[in-house]
Amino acid sequence: MAKSTPTLEWAVIRLGDDHNWWVEELSDTVHWDVDALSIIDPRQIDHIVELCEPLREYGLDLDDIDTAFIPFRIDKDLGNGRVRLVRVRDSFLESEDKLFALPDVVDEENGPYADFLDQITRARVKMLNDLFDFEQKLTVDEVEDQLREEQNNRFMENKAVHLFDEVIAILDYVPEGWEADDDAPVKAAAEEEEDEFPDIEDDEEEEKLKGDTSLKWDEDEEKADEGEESEDGKAKSKKGAVGEESEDDDDEDDEDDDDDEESDEEEEEAPRGRRSRR
Repeated sequence: MAKSTPTLEWAVIRLGDDHNWWVEELSDTVHWDVDALSIIDPRQIDHIVELCEPLREYGLDLDDIDTAFIPFRIDKDLGNGRVRLVRVRDSFLESEDKLFALPDVVDEENGPYADFLDQITRARVKMLNDLFDFEQKLTVDEVEDQLREEQNNRFMENKAVHLFDEVIAILDYVPEGWEADDDAPVKAAAEEEEDEFPDIEDDEEEEKLKGDTSLKWDEDEEKADEGEESEDGKAKSKKGAVGEESEDDDDEDDEDDDDDEESDEEEEEAPRGRRSRR
């Protein structure tokens, strides 16, 4: 195993056109083949740890990360996108240093890195089956077959698969047609929210709501507003009636004055008429 090999003490890596780091040279040339050998940078290993955290609930042991990857830190910048790394004995989960992670792929089929891929695949499948309501349970074989097909397509295009992409393909895997809502937790939360507010169709429930005094305040306010409007209407009508009354009184007073004037004229004319007869 690579971790027990004392000659693996340093590595020279280069930054590729894809902005990933690739191994250019290793101190152990016996057990390691540097052809298309990739290494995971500090930002990428932090992302892997973050995505693995929720899988602990589904049986993943985070210590598997320390077993599957060999930690390195930067020794010196060689220029032209090349960096020399030295091996350290730190844990990816506990170290505060920025560490590069070299997957232990000396034994590609049964080594620590291969075991790590198997563990995260199983945990991911368990989580998806728990979060999604599939018609049939998702299986590890289905996931592995689909991922293997995608890798083969890359190889057919003569494209090297970076090991970070290989890990993330598993940790981000969602079956076709279920990719929406940035994974299942959001979808599950939305379904829970819908369950909290069920539709009320039962007549009995409606009657209960009608009898709930706490729901009557809107109704009372509406009645109060209507009452105020009716009072205003009465006041206006009363005021109008008073106005009409006063106008009628004025008309009657005018008529009385006219009658008085007519009677005065008659009285004045009457004496004159009697004197003329005599």
